[in-house]
Amino acid sequence: MKIIPNIRLLIDAAREIGVPVIYVNDSHLPNVDGEFKKWGSHAVRGSHGAMVIDELKPSSSDFIVEKRRYSGFYGTDLYVLLRELNVDTLILTGIHTHICVMHTAADAFYHGYKLIVPSDCVAAFNVDDHNIGLRFMHELYGAEIVNSKDILKRWGAA
Repeated sequence: MKIIPNIRLLIDAAREIGVPVIYVNDSHLPNVDGEFKKWGSHAVRGSHGAMVIDELKPSSSDFIVEKRRYSGFYGTDLYVLLRELNVDTLILTGIHTHICVMHTAADAFYHGYKLIVPSDCVAAFNVDDHNIGLRFMHELYGAEIVNSKDILKRWGAA
């Protein structure tokens, strides 16, 4: 997947400058999760599909939040974790731009977070869905849509 190397660069740079790295993973309960009605069984808790991919493995200083719905906030402790870490800005990466990323952006916006979405670190089923998600997050939630290289430059890592 094209976004993996870009996300890897952001993760490495974030760790280097002390920016918290938080993974928000699908982790569904077997046979009962409501998303299965729409998408079929996927990312079942404890399965390989619910794990962080090898190319982006967390370090011991990173955080993992398990989620059962599209948004990383819904039914998780993400909000509490972000408050404890004194975070005010979120950089959202991952899949799918128009589903999980966008729903997480919505809840982040409602909680008052500034949003940055590197367009080369999110992906969708197709280009149209990707662009719809980016446009929606920008227009409705004020997300700054950038390239990962822009973030790395800000951090002095490019």
